[in-house]
Amino acid sequence: MINYSIAMGIRIVCVLLCVFVRGWWLVLPILGAVVLPYVAVVLANVSTRRSGILNAPGQLALDQAPSESSSSPPSSSGGATR
Repeated sequence: MINYSIAMGIRIVCVLLCVFVRGWWLVLPILGAVVLPYVAVVLANVSTRRSGILNAPGQLALDQAPSESSSSPPSSSGGATR
C-alpha cells in the first residue's frame, strides 16, 4: 500500500508539472501521469507472499510433506475394470 501511495504521489507531481513544463519536455510528465496508475496497480496486486510463511503470530505451521506410507503410487489397471 505504501508503494501505491508513493506512485500516486509521483503521478500528482507529474500532473502539476504538465501545467508548468513547455516544449517537448511536456511528454515526460504526461507519460508519467498516464503510465504510473497502471504500473502502481500491477505492483500493488503482485503477491510477494511465499507459501509456508506465517501471516499472524500464534499460528501453527504444520509440515505438509507426505509420509512414506501414504505416498504409494496409484495402481494402473490399464483400462476399465469389470
